[in-house]
Amino acid sequence: MALNKLRKVDKNSAGVTVPKDDLRIEGLLDENGEIDGDHHVHIRHVDDGEWTLELTEDMKF
Repeated sequence: MALNKLRKVDKNSAGVTVPKDDLRIEGLLDENGEIDGDHHVHIRHVDDGEWTLELTEDMKF
C-alpha cells in the first residue's frame, strides 16, 4: 500500500497526489506522461478517515 502525504494547497484546501502509474492505467496521461485533457474527480467523505475518489465524465453532482 502506497502512502501519500497530505499537502497544503492554499489557505482553504489541501491535496494528495495520485501516482502517475495509476493515472496511466486510467488513460489520463499522454505519451509524454502529462495529463491529457480536462478531468474532474468527485471526492466523497465516507467515514472517519475514509474518502472515495471518482473520475466523472460530466459536472452533474
